Amino acid sequence: MAEAGRSEDGGDSALGRALRVLARLGQLALVGLVAYAVFVERSVGLVINTSLPLAIALIPVYVHRRYDFRFNPVLTLFVVVAAAFHSVGALGLYRSIGAFDQIAHGVAGALMAGIGYALLQVVESEYDSVVIPPRLRFAFVVIFAVAVGVAWEGVEFSLELAATTLGSEDALLSQYGLADVVLDLQYDLFGAVIVALWGTGYFDGVRTVLDEYVGPSGG
Repeated sequence: MAEAGRSEDGGDSALGRALRVLARLGQLALVGLVAYAVFVERSVGLVINTSLPLAIALIPVYVHRRYDFRFNPVLTLFVVVAAAFHSVGALGLYRSIGAFDQIAHGVAGALMAGIGYALLQVVESEYDSVVIPPRLRFAFVVIFAVAVGVAWEGVEFSLELAATTLGSEDALLSQYGLADVVLDLQYDLFGAVIVALWGTGYFDGVRTVLDEYVGPSGG
């Protein structure tokens, strides 16, 4: 359990405060997108595709209230941005801007790489006999992110197939063919490598949450 009022480095600087304000504005914007989906579009698919990103964007708020721990402001803003990419893309940018989907996958791949890194931190801290060499750490972080990307593509394919089987024109998640899948995974890989090489430090605080649910001593 984190110490009361604990915050990662950088949270009390002027830049840190500015990043937190931007993150809060992004969260409010996502609330607005959900309201738009509910009251204007009245589309079940769009409501789901805006509500789930909002839930992800609010994770830093939940962690702060549940554990009295504040993530690094860079990570907080990054989580909100990653969520916003999917929410905005669901409004039509995935179809109208070809590269938008790939950029969103790159951001998601980076985020998943950070989660993979945090999982390794939990394992190393809970088991003294486990020592993970840097190269193996790098490989695991990248493979974890790409594996999540593959699973996501499987979900997209399954939902598209289900929509086709049921005679629905709109699937909850759209699938654009094998070439698009390969391109998406390449961007997942690119984002994961960037974090594995230079960005793992921003994800140190994620272990605070994972310790509770993954660690043997967690409740």
